[in-house]
Amino acid sequence: MLYSASEDGTVRQFDLRESHSCSNYCSNTIINLTSYIGNYAEIKSISLNQHHPYLIAVGANDPYVRIYDLRMIKSHSDQSGSPSSCNSDDNTLPDGCMQYYIAGHLPQKANNRKRYRSLVSTYVTFSPNGEEVLVNLGGEQIYIFDVFGSRKPCDPLTFNLPPNEIISDDNESSNSSRTDTDEPSSSVPDHVGTNGYIKSISETAAIRIDHNGNKRRKCIQAGSLPQRIELLKIRANKLFGEQKYTEAIMLYSHAVLINNNIAILYGNRAAALSKRKWDGDIYAALRDCYSAVNLDPDHVKAHFRLARCLYELSWIKESKNCLNYFENKFPEHLENSTYKQLLREIDQAILKVESNSSKGSTTNIQSDSSINELSYRNTAFDYKLRYCGHCNTTTDIKEANYFGSNGQYIVAGSDDGRFFIWEKHSTNLVKVIHGDDSIVNCLQPHPSYCMLATSGIDPVVRLWSPRPEKETDERSVNDTIKAATANQRRMNTDPLEVMLMNMGYRLTAAHTDNNSNEESDEDDTTSSSPSSSVQCATN
Repeated sequence: MLYSASEDGTVRQFDLRESHSCSNYCSNTIINLTSYIGNYAEIKSISLNQHHPYLIAVGANDPYVRIYDLRMIKSHSDQSGSPSSCNSDDNTLPDGCMQYYIAGHLPQKANNRKRYRSLVSTYVTFSPNGEEVLVNLGGEQIYIFDVFGSRKPCDPLTFNLPPNEIISDDNESSNSSRTDTDEPSSSVPDHVGTNGYIKSISETAAIRIDHNGNKRRKCIQAGSLPQRIELLKIRANKLFGEQKYTEAIMLYSHAVLINNNIAILYGNRAAALSKRKWDGDIYAALRDCYSAVNLDPDHVKAHFRLARCLYELSWIKESKNCLNYFENKFPEHLENSTYKQLLREIDQAILKVESNSSKGSTTNIQSDSSINELSYRNTAFDYKLRYCGHCNTTTDIKEANYFGSNGQYIVAGSDDGRFFIWEKHSTNLVKVIHGDDSIVNCLQPHPSYCMLATSGIDPVVRLWSPRPEKETDERSVNDTIKAATANQRRMNTDPLEVMLMNMGYRLTAAHTDNNSNEESDEDDTTSSSPSSSVQCATN
């Protein structure tokens, strides 16, 4: 069997055992995305699961990854070159034959992104064991999603904490029996989600929020950390104070990999992510805050940062609910200036939303999508792991792949002519290598040897294998953090400026630190006053 994808939005199946004659009415179309997202649909990449060959992953010119069950799909005729209506049922697929995946912040970001940035799945591939799918998302980062049940949404949850029952006279009696270890409410909100999908953070962040009354994970308190983790935390806190946020995040991630039951590590990493503000960092910080809160319900800073992250993600209703909960749970911190500032910002945002609503200024950015498409998007799964540092904006064929005997590394090309290697589980960047004079697009590991093939704009294919440690490696990049930071700025730079940069011009705006002119909404220093608990400083 041979499968092909094309920019007409279709996936076709060819049985090499059968004779085939080309015509305008070939009956080998198995997937037609134009029936779901309109005639602009383009399929950029596909991957067949080697362990479960009935599963096929599809990457298109949007931020969603789709996985289809071929056992439930039959081929059909599709007239070549004819547009398909997304409201037609002629090419729609049976219920339950596909599942969508997307990073939780991307639906909102896709609606508000700059015009010159497109979110395109330039490459998708399954993991060696077939249980994960890796996507290199053009205009964004690299993500891993769980293919099977560990991250299925159950009850629709939002990121906001339970609405405080003290403010309602009718609920005073019920609130008296509530303890600090009660779980967040799982009631279904009026709207399923504010970003177009069901947010099931209880599973996506590996948090056991049990709606049946089971116990939480046991949290290790800051005062009783193992020595190794304590040393990592101290080093990371020092780097945070020096505004070396990426280095601090890497150390916190290393510590979390050793022990993921320590709330302070999630809280501190969230603070560093909030300060760094690379693409997707605020959402990653929100996930960390939620992890910290569920490990330690009395983590004051995590509660406050959670409200701040929700606000910065433009989830205003959730941020207001979260801040209301904070007000009633920690009334001793209400005189803090950062709390007052956030409260003002949220109230102003609510007034703006209400004003726009009264004027009828609504936008239907998903008008081209069918009802079935919107239904699948509303049940999309969130990501498991995220990798940052490369740049993927110039070409739409840029790959990312698993590397190592057990897929323990992630490799990807970049627009700066380098390729990046991350440790899979910690998501830390471990090596950057010059692979091309212009752009590295393709990377394929050898199936049995420790060897990697890369290609890009240069008319050569390079083979890479380990060398003795004593030999000088002229192609390795010494300052990996600097390379990663430059790429994150590059992804948010106008393409004209990127072209000028490639020609050798130095543009001040493109090399300015994103954090240098940032108005700090939280104090980066700790103090002895009780209100310092809501600052963005690490612990």
